[in-house]
Amino acid sequence: MVKSLKVGISGVIGIGKTDTLKRIIDMLSEEGVSVGGMITEPILEDNRQMGFQVMNWKTKEKAVFAHLNLDSSIRIKGYGVDLDALNQVGVRAIEDAIRNEDLILVDEIGKMEVESEEFNNMVKIALDVNKPMILTFNKKSRNPLLQDVRRRDDVRMLELTDVNRDLLPYKVVDLFKEEI
Repeated sequence: MVKSLKVGISGVIGIGKTDTLKRIIDMLSEEGVSVGGMITEPILEDNRQMGFQVMNWKTKEKAVFAHLNLDSSIRIKGYGVDLDALNQVGVRAIEDAIRNEDLILVDEIGKMEVESEEFNNMVKIALDVNKPMILTFNKKSRNPLLQDVRRRDDVRMLELTDVNRDLLPYKVVDLFKEEI
């Protein structure tokens, strides 16, 4: 059985992976594709990045899962990480997308997210579902889950750069048009 295409979008920190992903979602939605899953957004306070929130794309439910001021035993790059928030919103959003949507989003597979065993397991389940999927991750990341993703035959890896930022959404949508 041929599995549906999965697209992995990599890029350096700050290149605009989430913004590009949102453009792709808008374009696919215009084509009538239902999209679900999780989006990760920075939390800015006085133009300073203070943390990250996770959002269920379909319901728009949000939760802070990493913050400089968050008291947590898990600290990554100075941020306290709340895995319960990630699991309650992000993991549940992926699970819901597996059941109910045409396309699954996972933004992003990063250092903080892979601390959650539930997140890792749900991403693996989503990868094995016969539905199209878009994943984002830092180009330099080498966590075990990403290594597994990179080895898969059904994942098409694309790198977002300053040069291709405007064209990449069109390329991704074209890849999925035959799938959906």
